[in-house]
Amino acid sequence: MARPSTSVRSTSLRLLLGALLAHQLLVLVAADIKGGIISRKGTQFFDANGNPFLVHGCNFYWLMYQAADPSSRNLVDDVLEDAQRLGLNVGRTWAFADGGYRALQLSPGVYDETVFQALDYALVQARKHNMRLVLSLVNNYENYGGKPQYALWGRQRGHHVPNDDAFYTHPVLRTWYKNHVKRVLTRVNTISGIAYKDDPTIFAWELINEPRCETDPSGNTMAKWVKEMAAYVKSIDKKHMLEIGLEGFYGPKHGISRRWAYPFNTDNTGTDYIRLNKIANIDYATVHSYPDLWLTSWNNPAKLIFLRIWTNIHIRDANKVLKMPILFGEFGKSNRVSGYEPVQRQEFFWTVYNSVYSSIERGGGGVGSMLWQLLPKGMESWDDGFAVFASDPATSNVINSQTMRLATVSKALREARNASSSTSGSARARIRSKLESEPLSSSSSDTLPSTDFR
Repeated sequence: MARPSTSVRSTSLRLLLGALLAHQLLVLVAADIKGGIISRKGTQFFDANGNPFLVHGCNFYWLMYQAADPSSRNLVDDVLEDAQRLGLNVGRTWAFADGGYRALQLSPGVYDETVFQALDYALVQARKHNMRLVLSLVNNYENYGGKPQYALWGRQRGHHVPNDDAFYTHPVLRTWYKNHVKRVLTRVNTISGIAYKDDPTIFAWELINEPRCETDPSGNTMAKWVKEMAAYVKSIDKKHMLEIGLEGFYGPKHGISRRWAYPFNTDNTGTDYIRLNKIANIDYATVHSYPDLWLTSWNNPAKLIFLRIWTNIHIRDANKVLKMPILFGEFGKSNRVSGYEPVQRQEFFWTVYNSVYSSIERGGGGVGSMLWQLLPKGMESWDDGFAVFASDPATSNVINSQTMRLATVSKALREARNASSSTSGSARARIRSKLESEPLSSSSSDTLPSTDFR
């Protein structure tokens, strides 16, 4: 999903950040996040104690950006407090800002330490709120630099860079990206003293937000790049999980049983949900879900039908083909579509949450979702139509309901594990009984088609 451009703020305030963060070093001690580093086994996530880990999360891509300004750093604290109150346990944010205003990477290999310390701050604050973060390493889009900025840097230095997709093929641009990966993964947090590659606050690394390579629809270019970069990330950090950042489009080689679920003709995106997630060193699959952006002429009931098919068919393939967990890494309902009513967002969220919950009940790979996007009070101007505010009871009630349901199933899974019978019929029956005792929303799957692709 393309992001809105950031607004320009006074740079004079940034000069205060170094001194303020130095003070934080003396007074702020990172809390111990529960469960250690999360890992993947089969189609499930587990914490360091062997307990199943379910993801109930959100996106707030702007943490580093706001933390870099002393006057707005409180927004980072506020949104993490909101997330914790809602019961969310994983967030997703950018570990990049390439060129432009308030850049992390000013030019290839040149970093603004003040902004890097802002990312340090975001990680420490997340840890204090017992929240893990997915850190994305570059953008497909021009927002916050991304792939286009790397291409521009190449041209400015006299390299032949015919288009932005040369990011995936040009040896210099690939080296610059690898250098950034190494710089982030090996950084030692100036507040906690913990190297990023050892920090349990980090849930996973993401290679790139919503990668596409339209100059090579075959997918070969993207597959080669993912293979190279995934191996490079794991050569530095074998502890943390790694995902690609895909939207979930299937490639042109797949049959009608999958491709009919496309929101539009995506044969030219150069990506493939199956092929790319099968590459070595990728730990779990991701899918993004934006019917309001993809299906602009469809009415809301039709979008809900599509959404359920979209979520379930990807869960099915995660289970049977990829044999790995799947996260719905971004999903949202816009309040700017014609005829919008708050109940439509409730129905949308329930559709995603019920698909995940049903997968968990069956022991499937659909083990989490992350809404787009959570904003705190004071960031109303950043609302792209999809923003969720904790103060909105209509949406918060749905989120809290999912929190309670996942808490119930997590407890059941832990009990089954402690009884050393998690795979037995009796344990599964106890889990199922607990799940079935949890009420579903009246606007949930009862109003949707019964087709089940799991």
